[in-house]
Amino acid sequence: MRYLISAPSTLHASIQLPASKSISNRALILHALAHGSLTPCNLSDCDDTRVMIRALDGNPEHIDILAAGTAMRFLTAYLSVTPGTRIITGTQRMQQRPIRILVDALRELGAQIEYVGNEGFPPLRVTGTELKGEQISLAGNVSSQYISALLMIGAVLPKGLHLHLTGDIISRPYINLTLQLMRDFGAQADWATESSIIVRPGGYRDVAFTVESDWSAASYWYQMMALSIMKNETLKMKGEEKEGQAAPEVELLGLFPRSYQGDSRGAEVFSRLGVRTEYTDRGVRLTKIGTPVARLIEDMVDIPDLAQTFVVTCCLMNIPFRFTGLQSLKIKETDRITALITELHKLGYVVRSEQDSILMWNGERCPAEPAPVIATYEDHRMAMAFAPACLVLPQIQIDEPQVVTKSYPAYWEDLQKAGFKVCQDAMQS
Repeated sequence: MRYLISAPSTLHASIQLPASKSISNRALILHALAHGSLTPCNLSDCDDTRVMIRALDGNPEHIDILAAGTAMRFLTAYLSVTPGTRIITGTQRMQQRPIRILVDALRELGAQIEYVGNEGFPPLRVTGTELKGEQISLAGNVSSQYISALLMIGAVLPKGLHLHLTGDIISRPYINLTLQLMRDFGAQADWATESSIIVRPGGYRDVAFTVESDWSAASYWYQMMALSIMKNETLKMKGEEKEGQAAPEVELLGLFPRSYQGDSRGAEVFSRLGVRTEYTDRGVRLTKIGTPVARLIEDMVDIPDLAQTFVVTCCLMNIPFRFTGLQSLKIKETDRITALITELHKLGYVVRSEQDSILMWNGERCPAEPAPVIATYEDHRMAMAFAPACLVLPQIQIDEPQVVTKSYPAYWEDLQKAGFKVCQDAMQS
């Protein structure tokens, strides 16, 4: 399947964002560890959360989490402390994503885990048992999902868990998100030092919990707002602005200023690209503010999931950039560094990488393809970050657009509500 996306003449929309996938999946694990009866409310409707619910509710012996990396990491730890033997697997790409670091850490605590196929990769055979260990050391630059998986089971270990992190700690906001949610469910867990965390034994309580809206999903609407503002300013400079045309404005429902989510920092970064965030009693209102920066330099170690959004936005706004701290991008749903470089080349932008952790663009251009088709690589964020390009380009084609169901199932419907045209390419139907 392929979608052809066309932009509205002006952007004016009120959007109910999906619930946070990151919070939903953590809340489901904590609820299960509490053996609770009060199911968390406003859970995400995305694929990742659906497979998590199915795995936890059905208690199957064979668990297929499809492409859900979060579910693979969290469930591996959860199953290690849950009676029974189960095999957990996923898509072909999931079976290429490394999990040895987490498995080694769990084994050090006493877990019984075997590799069913290739050493170091899913599928896994996990036999739940009481874990006797209490101390573990991990490099701080590993995926925060490994760390969160260990922390969440720490409260049900007989002696709790003392986790030491060595070297640079990446994605600290995601670790803090996990700790805050653990405390919401009654655990005693906090940083003991800048590099170590103590989780006390004692388990979790059954609590009523409601999931907030997703700041990662919000980033694409910020992107659309930034590109719409630029488009309007360009038309004004050319004297082509339509008389009486309303300024672009977007309302995003369910977002709050004191969010648990690290990706809420995206609002501050987008302010440098000309987008104002005004909090209301319903969420946020996005409008124009000032003039965008001439160059954007940003350490994204704590917001890696927003990298695609900002890379595409800056290229389309002709804003050179240098983004560091992206070492986790190569082991996401796809190698996002290579994917971004490849697909932006189709649009005429020469983006470069360094040290597998830096993406940069100095303004260098190349001939664009006449009718570019954006490959999505089974990666939801590739589809959602490139679709707004139609605000700058006449049209954009997105291959395999259904990948958005991983985190934002209503993405295309919400675009249509905002006036975008989303048409299935007849030649691909």
